[in-house]
Amino acid sequence: MSSSVDEVVDLCRDLLRIDTTNTGDNATSAGERAAAEYVAEKLAEVGVSSEIHESAPGRASLVARIPGTDPGRGALLVHGHLDVVPAEAAEWSVPPFAGEIKDGFLWGRGAIDMKDFDAMVLAVVREWQRTGVRPPRDIVLAFTADEEAGGDFGAHFLVDKHRHLLDGCTEGIGEVGGFSYTVSKDLRLYLIETAEKGINWLRLHARGRPGHGSMVHDDNAVTALAEAVARVGRHRFPVVVTPTVRAFLEEVSEALGIELDPDDPEAAIGKLGTIANIIGATVRNTANPTRLDAGYKDNVIPSRASATIDCRTLPGQADLFLEQLREVIGPDVEIEHVQRQPALETTFDGALVDAMAAALRAEDPAARPVPYMLSGGTDAKAFNRLGIRCFGFAPCNYLRT
Repeated sequence: MSSSVDEVVDLCRDLLRIDTTNTGDNATSAGERAAAEYVAEKLAEVGVSSEIHESAPGRASLVARIPGTDPGRGALLVHGHLDVVPAEAAEWSVPPFAGEIKDGFLWGRGAIDMKDFDAMVLAVVREWQRTGVRPPRDIVLAFTADEEAGGDFGAHFLVDKHRHLLDGCTEGIGEVGGFSYTVSKDLRLYLIETAEKGINWLRLHARGRPGHGSMVHDDNAVTALAEAVARVGRHRFPVVVTPTVRAFLEEVSEALGIELDPDDPEAAIGKLGTIANIIGATVRNTANPTRLDAGYKDNVIPSRASATIDCRTLPGQADLFLEQLREVIGPDVEIEHVQRQPALETTFDGALVDAMAAALRAEDPAARPVPYMLSGGTDAKAFNRLGIRCFGFAPCNYLRT
């Protein structure tokens, strides 16, 4: 491996060994402060100063600015989160926070979401500083907490309380884009995220008459909730093709030589192999039950039962989706909004898109960049509130040998 690749591996391994588990609860989340301090140390070693800000004890995010040669140009935000989702060690073949290299791969919770990108950014910046490279415009680096739980204690906190650190940023680059989909040895599509679905995490509450489990009981909150949850879990919302998804489907259909019926895009999506599930989630709104909570004793019928529904909405569909969901759930179940963030969509054009395309082709002559929509969400939802035009671009050729 080259020295630059070695450094990326070392940086990523160090970050993986810092347990930054985000449980969604401040009391049990861990490690974000330590990870931010590690990033600050690695930047300081090459002369880049940074600021760390905590939204709550231990919930730390870091921001740094690298001056460019043209202060009149809008700054580019490059952002990555430091937190990871929980990991059950028993489900892993290696300890999830050991940062082990095995079979030619670096393993650990966060290795691809997204401490790999954090390490790549750090390595590039450190190389710039060592060799005297100055970017053509200001680069603002943001390493955030809490992305895995919606960003309230990370990116949204920075936007709300420290937005001056992001002054001048007009465009942003973050995670979940730039990865390859091989069509042939002479053609690989690289999916650049230009849109992402909205987040609407809901909690459903059903109420009924409490009673003893041995009695005949027609007003059971658990039964009412279970019926509503089952209806939601089985329901399929109508197909809606947004401009980004239409552009992607047209590109991939042409590349693969498959017919695209605009009225039945799922027929073409079904032929996409490994990415069919991801793309399939971007042609309709979705609602998936994820958690249930009811009762306190085996023989007591509770007066209340609750369930969590993970809903993801297409751009421009949030209000209509809630109307449709209410019809599915029924009138007697209460809906509580736990997390609500809008969908994003931008166009696939401009100097930054051209630069991303050129960077891909410089490394892979078979590269063809295409826009796509992410079915999940990222910190772009927070930074877009400042009018920053956001893309997902952490390029990776998955089949390179």
